[in-house]
Amino acid sequence: MKFTDAKDMTVAELNKKLKSIKADMFEAKMKNTLGQLSNPIEIRQMRKSVARIKTALSAKAKK
Repeated sequence: MKFTDAKDMTVAELNKKLKSIKADMFEAKMKNTLGQLSNPIEIRQMRKSVARIKTALSAKAKK
């Protein structure tokens, strides 16, 4: 997810997306621990997406 995509979403959509990405990241971490994750870089990408969403949420809260 790019920041421009997150910037255009509503607060409710951002919260929903944040919750789903965090759940996916938890599953990816568990799979990585068990050695079942084929691409561990996915965890890094999810972590960056979470940061982008949180940045967009804080920017909307200031308005």
